[in-house]
Amino acid sequence: MSLFTGWRAALRIARRDAMRAKGRSALVVAMIALPVLGVTAADITYRSIDSTEAEQLTAQMGAADALFSDPGMGPLQQMPDGRGYDIAGDERPEGEVPPIDMRTAFPKGGRAISIQSVPASVTTAYGLTNTEIVEFRTSDPMARGKIDLVEGAYPHGNGEMAATEPFLKSSGLHIGSRTTVDSAGRTYTITGVVEQPDDLKSQQLYADPGAVIAPWQAAADRDRKVLPPNTGSTEWLVKGSGSAGIGWGDVLAANKTGALVVSRQVVLDPPPDSEVPMAQSASYSYGNDSGEASAALVTVVAMALLEIVLLAGPAFAVGARRSRRQLGLVGTCGGDRRHVRAVVLSGGLVLGAIGAVTGVAAGLLLTVAFRPLIEDWAGQRFGSLLLKPTELLVIAALGLVTGLLAAFAPAVVAARQSVLESLTGRRGVRRSSRVLPTVGACVLALGVAIAVFGGTSGSSTLVAGGSVVAELGLLACIPVIVGLLGRLGRRLPLSPRMALRDAARNRGRTAPAVAAVMAAVAGSVAIATYMSSSLAESDQDYRPMLSKGTMVVSSTDAKAAERLPLARASVEQHITVTGGHADFSRVWAGSDCNVYYEDESTCGSIELVKPTGKGHTCPLNTKGAKELAARLSAEEHRQMMRSPACTDEYNSWGSLSSDANNIVVGGPELLRTYAKLDDPAAAAALKAGTPVLLNQAYAKDGEVTLKAVHTYNAKDEKNRKLHPGPARTSTDRMKVYVADAEYAATPGIRMILPQRTAERLGLHTEPSGSVYAVPHPPSDAEEQRVSAAIDQAGGGLWLQTERIPGDRESIILLILTLFAGVVTLGAAAITTGLAKADAEADLTTLSAIGAPPRVRRSLSGFQCLVVALTGVLLGTAAGLVPAVALRLVDLHNAMQQMRKEPMESAFTPIVLPWATIGILAVVVPLLAGLLAAALTRSRLTLARRAG
Repeated sequence: MSLFTGWRAALRIARRDAMRAKGRSALVVAMIALPVLGVTAADITYRSIDSTEAEQLTAQMGAADALFSDPGMGPLQQMPDGRGYDIAGDERPEGEVPPIDMRTAFPKGGRAISIQSVPASVTTAYGLTNTEIVEFRTSDPMARGKIDLVEGAYPHGNGEMAATEPFLKSSGLHIGSRTTVDSAGRTYTITGVVEQPDDLKSQQLYADPGAVIAPWQAAADRDRKVLPPNTGSTEWLVKGSGSAGIGWGDVLAANKTGALVVSRQVVLDPPPDSEVPMAQSASYSYGNDSGEASAALVTVVAMALLEIVLLAGPAFAVGARRSRRQLGLVGTCGGDRRHVRAVVLSGGLVLGAIGAVTGVAAGLLLTVAFRPLIEDWAGQRFGSLLLKPTELLVIAALGLVTGLLAAFAPAVVAARQSVLESLTGRRGVRRSSRVLPTVGACVLALGVAIAVFGGTSGSSTLVAGGSVVAELGLLACIPVIVGLLGRLGRRLPLSPRMALRDAARNRGRTAPAVAAVMAAVAGSVAIATYMSSSLAESDQDYRPMLSKGTMVVSSTDAKAAERLPLARASVEQHITVTGGHADFSRVWAGSDCNVYYEDESTCGSIELVKPTGKGHTCPLNTKGAKELAARLSAEEHRQMMRSPACTDEYNSWGSLSSDANNIVVGGPELLRTYAKLDDPAAAAALKAGTPVLLNQAYAKDGEVTLKAVHTYNAKDEKNRKLHPGPARTSTDRMKVYVADAEYAATPGIRMILPQRTAERLGLHTEPSGSVYAVPHPPSDAEEQRVSAAIDQAGGGLWLQTERIPGDRESIILLILTLFAGVVTLGAAAITTGLAKADAEADLTTLSAIGAPPRVRRSLSGFQCLVVALTGVLLGTAAGLVPAVALRLVDLHNAMQQMRKEPMESAFTPIVLPWATIGILAVVVPLLAGLLAAALTRSRLTLARRAG
């Protein structure tokens, strides 16, 4: 028999066997197709969302030929892509360059439309909100690709607007709703929903040029109480005459007038450097980031392929086991071990090919079907559905190879059986190898060592390689681990004892399923651990504007402060708050710099003088800081960064006060509500007129030094009465209550000054706002209701809330947990099915000797539980190796950066995702056992022995 003829016969047998066992074949095809589907969908999504340069230009300038703008520097020179530009010549213009008449820069015969934006407050269904209004003729054909209509109609004229979907969702408005621009006092009708294809999350309103800014400016000119519009710079979309577009010559001509031009034709077909003045006068290179592939991605892909092999392997083992008589007949007809292996491998080839083709086709169809959801998740539209045939063929080939690899071990085992064993159904006795687990243990230790070494040396490539090697070593140890399970059942009831011993006796089917669960859980735990650790690092580095669980209503001036009672009433009516409000006032010396800001030399200042020396000066921001940083560990550096002396270096700006001193006037309520300092001694100190210092680095021997410069503007007659005569400087030493070190990080407050103490020191105060404790951040609707009430009362007040970063990480962790859980259930189900096929004789014997029917159910449940629980525990341990090692890489990089910049954080925690681990280790195994018990028939039909 020739090689070709042998394989042709093997493929024919494999195809017929797949058709006979449709359920098992569908299972294998699904196992191979699902990962192929995922990789195909990810590849198509990545290629489609990674916009080409032509697509990026369309998002930037729509269907126009060029985008013109005025950088405000006069005649200039630029690179062809418009990203690099500078003044033309060596002399920079003196003073402010007047805006250019852009019409002189346009090519002859060109047509242009303008784009200009302005921030504004507009009315909503709930109240008032701040947004951006763009004056842009969206109905013009040149706007296509930059702004597209989703629903309704484009705005036309001065009384219409279009809105983006996120704005409508936030504001509660819809097509046909009317919104009023608060400052301009004009009302507009929303006629359509538009979107910006490269930013689907933008909240904007669009109106025709002249519909908003011009009437707003006219209203400001008529009434000084109306603030003029704070418009942005104007850009122009330009269409060249004819089909020639706008060439490099047109760009150079526009540069002479002071216009910066991004031309579609020039960017896609740039001129040679000899024709680019800027390229000749200065060294300029285009950034081309070609970073190497992420080692974490390589690790995950390797684990995924290994997982498919392990999942499909037991299914092929089932097929080989049930076809052993057929394989024995191959031997009786003259076939040798090669032909038996070929039959089983052909099954992998046939099912692998079907799975690969099905996965690629399903991946493409699902990407098309769920394209809107994917685009919403990514926040941008696909430029086009881009397919790379070469990459799709490689993905399909991986699926095919995976099928062959999954069938390889069952093929070897089937080929080793004698013809007699295959025909009679006896499996024989084969002792477990002692070499494999020994080698596996050594490989496991070697892999962990490589991964840890890679982490400490900063090599993510070594981490990836070491993690894969470690998992392979643990795989080799699984048969021994499974064998030890039998010893745990000596004192257990019948069903769990039989399940443990059955798993130990039949390691050939138990070990691959445990390994498959381990691989799935390892990948999920690795990613979840890394994400949880990174999230903890981000939380540590985050600098909040306000204290946790608080909200602030602030005023802009003295007149607005008079309306604070109305604002408080609105907040307490529309927003859920905890307890009452805590009022605070701002404090200053001399004339108020907020009023006389035009000439800061005619206004006063106050300064909380910081002593020098240990405990007062941050050693990481002084001479010798780099030498100190080189000796610190990451934890020592973190503790030093959190000390009061260093906290003040990066947390010095104010959110409650108008200057960087962070001194406010308040009472005990402010301590409890905002600083979370519920200390009777501190409250008593404030009542007695003693300031409370939250940052102890400013105190020396229980005292602080307050320096005040009493400088008055000639127009400030009211405040000048307190300090008549020439400007003077006062320095006061006063006793303070010093809070513990943990309160030094309180955002926006360094010291709370009692009202009577401020008056005694000759300082000026003015009510500034109120603080509320809130159980959760207010919703958009609640904020808009309060903003509307404030505006109706006269404005000049604003609501400050702390927005917590989004929870996309928790969604990803949930997806990972579900994925690992599904794989665990699938692998446990496969093993339970195989165990049922192998244990028919044992179950028949149990029924014959009078065992209750529920024993069959409970045995299946415990068999499933054993596989799931063992795989989850091993997978958790295996997943921690790459996660910890990759965090060590991050630590190595952070330490290097910290030693260059000592004030940079080196905190790199390792946080375990206990919720994910708990679900996988407890919930999923129990669910697997219960499902297996529920789906198993309790009664067994006794079969009569033949002969």
